[in-house]
Amino acid sequence: MSVTVQKSADRMFLLLIAILVIFGLVMLASASSPVGYARFGDTYYFIKKQLLFGLLPGMVLFLVLGHMDYRWWKKFGGLIYFASLVFLILVFIPGIGLILNNSRSWVQFFGHSTQPAEFAKLAIIIILAKLLADGRDIKDWKNGLAPVLAVLAPALLLVGAQPDVGTLSILVVIIFAMLYAARIPKIYLLMLGLVGVVGFAALMAVAPYRVQRLTTFLHPELDPKGVGYQINQAFLAVGSGGVLGLGLGHSRQKFQYLPEVQADSIFAIVAEETGFIISVGVIILISFIGLRGLKIARGAPDEFGYLLALGIMVWFVWQSFLNIGSIIGLMPLTGVPLPFLSHGGSAMLVLLAAFGIVANISKFNKQLSC
Repeated sequence: MSVTVQKSADRMFLLLIAILVIFGLVMLASASSPVGYARFGDTYYFIKKQLLFGLLPGMVLFLVLGHMDYRWWKKFGGLIYFASLVFLILVFIPGIGLILNNSRSWVQFFGHSTQPAEFAKLAIIIILAKLLADGRDIKDWKNGLAPVLAVLAPALLLVGAQPDVGTLSILVVIIFAMLYAARIPKIYLLMLGLVGVVGFAALMAVAPYRVQRLTTFLHPELDPKGVGYQINQAFLAVGSGGVLGLGLGHSRQKFQYLPEVQADSIFAIVAEETGFIISVGVIILISFIGLRGLKIARGAPDEFGYLLALGIMVWFVWQSFLNIGSIIGLMPLTGVPLPFLSHGGSAMLVLLAAFGIVANISKFNKQLSC
């Protein structure tokens, strides 16, 4: 086997990301302008924060990590994961952690808030790729797979304790996908799946509002002015867009009718202003990025690179479809942001950094010779 290094990263991958990022900035500027003016007296409040704390530092990390050999992450994976655990613990410290929307998911430093769980997503992918690629026999439950799960457990427990069920579901899907790709026995996957179902059922039981979300998902018409208000307003936005949309900037729902238009409801504004055709185009674009990333993963020269790229792409695609699915009524509302479209500096920064790692992996082309 010989490995050649390409002169540049996968250009198609870079082009698709650039298109989505630019489109996302345009839609965020449009969707967030009324709420930005109402809350802060600044029409461009959210887009300026996205540029300053998300895009600019994210692009720096993208460029730096795109030139840094991805195998460096394997060497320092344990330290990175430990740092992410410390960061997750900070949300529970009074004066540092913030409680928003019944969840203690944010920390604040010098007036700026960030979400540690976003950094934990990448850290978990790195440490899991490292553990699965280090040659251990993962078919051996006691000495192989169980120690790997024990390493991941603290991060999952900390995210679940916030509680942030949306992020927890993303982490679970990422872990399952990476374990499946590492070819662990299917009986182990089934056992872990049952544990996951019991865990999510327990989270539902201890918080009645989560049961209400599930009930609203099944019957959104039951309480249109209460717990079902957001999803019903989202349906109105998506439906009123029609085939071609009302036109950029002409949404009605963004004027204080639909909650969180700058965050997890932004796809409803995309559908309302740009219509069915472009909304489907966004979904196709996300799918193409995911498929291109999976192609890069399959071409990685080693198991670590393969699992690392795979985990990042599963994260991006599943979170995207989880957000979109909840807005159009295919899944319960979870509150997770739509990557590169929703407002969130830490989310954009970390995902751009992760895509920089995938871009670096794309520079390595595996060639088999007999």
